[in-house]
Amino acid sequence: MELNKALKILFGPALGLLVGYLLYHDTKDTQIANMAGVATWMAVWWLTEALEIYITALLPITLFPFLGIMGMKDVAPLYTNEIIFLFIGGFLIAFAIEKWNLHKRIALGIILALGSSPSKILFGFMLVVYLISWWISNTATTMMMLPAALALGTQFEQNKSGFMTTPLLLGLSYAASIGGTTTLVGTVPNMIFYGFFENEFPNSGVITFSRWFMFGVPMSAMMFIGCYFILRKMFISKHHDVNLDLQAIKTEHQGLGKMTKEEKILIGVFFTVVVLWFTRADLELGSFQLRGWINLFPEGSHITDGTVAMAISLLLFILPTKRKDGFILSWNEAKKTPIGILFLFGGGYALAQGVEVSGLASWMSDHLESVTKLPLWILMLGTIVFMVFLSEFTSNVAATYLTLPIMLAFSKEADIPAIKLMLPLVIASSYAFMLPIATPPSTIVFGSEKLAARDMARAGFFLNLVGIVVIMISIWTYGSWIFGF
Repeated sequence: MELNKALKILFGPALGLLVGYLLYHDTKDTQIANMAGVATWMAVWWLTEALEIYITALLPITLFPFLGIMGMKDVAPLYTNEIIFLFIGGFLIAFAIEKWNLHKRIALGIILALGSSPSKILFGFMLVVYLISWWISNTATTMMMLPAALALGTQFEQNKSGFMTTPLLLGLSYAASIGGTTTLVGTVPNMIFYGFFENEFPNSGVITFSRWFMFGVPMSAMMFIGCYFILRKMFISKHHDVNLDLQAIKTEHQGLGKMTKEEKILIGVFFTVVVLWFTRADLELGSFQLRGWINLFPEGSHITDGTVAMAISLLLFILPTKRKDGFILSWNEAKKTPIGILFLFGGGYALAQGVEVSGLASWMSDHLESVTKLPLWILMLGTIVFMVFLSEFTSNVAATYLTLPIMLAFSKEADIPAIKLMLPLVIASSYAFMLPIATPPSTIVFGSEKLAARDMARAGFFLNLVGIVVIMISIWTYGSWIFGF
């Protein structure tokens, strides 16, 4: 083991012990001290990536019972939170789309429809990624579309248009992150927040798929447009008069042949799950009210968006086909689902629950009193800026898990609706665009080794600034109307 790695691993528990000791000296409360120590330990390992973030997420289920924070019977169910199945369902649908090449048909079709200029190619490719990442996690979208981006880049290099590779890869990463904020299923931080909020405010009805979508579309559209113009200005403006030969793309598109029965089934399944998500719960906006279909069932409240995702995923395993392995989706695709996500979600929810039950949340709330005297817009702006740049230096998933409990305690002390501070925090975690580590899409495209870090940092800095402004505008205008704060 490298010395640097070993020091990072040891630094986590060492700092945790120190923080726990100091807090016990101040509070004389064993549970608060123990919880602070575990939280510090997890924070160090997450921020330094001493171990895989999924492994760090196992600390609560390992340490909480020994330290008396929570019993095993209480902490174990948090690792099977219903939000996890919403995420898994999204991944399974993505695997089915990838299996039958539906994503490739959509991407090639849109690119061919929009024309052959560099600007139109970039816009078309980004638009495909942006729209797909509404419904499939931005990580899965980026992985699915990366081969297409590299193939396009190679084709343009053959036409002496090598300048297109950088904007295409950046456009893939940025459009996936931006599009992912549109819906609850688009990014991991969105679902982390959803699960966290539902645990803290059960049956509040504030966060639903349809409400989030109505909030996310205008916000992400503003970001998408800003992103496109930044990339066009920085990487394409000098080559606006170049026309690219799309013959290879036409050939590939023609090679797909007519739309297959399986692709048509997937389109039908996809629209079904979207409609079911939108109309599941009651939607009330002022005097407008739309009753959700869950009211048709005697215990409709038992049905969640995760229930819908898993029901549709199960259907994919049942629908037969005469090609490949006999079904629209098989276990060969399903087994690619990352098991680490179970640990990650569970560890984050356990951390949040431990902060609450141990009394650490109340202690933090008592020590945030002076900050609550600042004007709300300054608090919100400071929160957004802090989260954007924190996420640049650590994974946005880790940043979200670490900051949500603090923001909840702060909102209680300031007597501010929790969603008003937590929602911009979560969106900001996905609007970090400068460094490869910030978001999974950035990490994936940088791993292609076709992208210079300076290009990502330069374009990402300006996009970070745009993101801060867009989040503030969205929260202070129509966001307050949609979520009722």
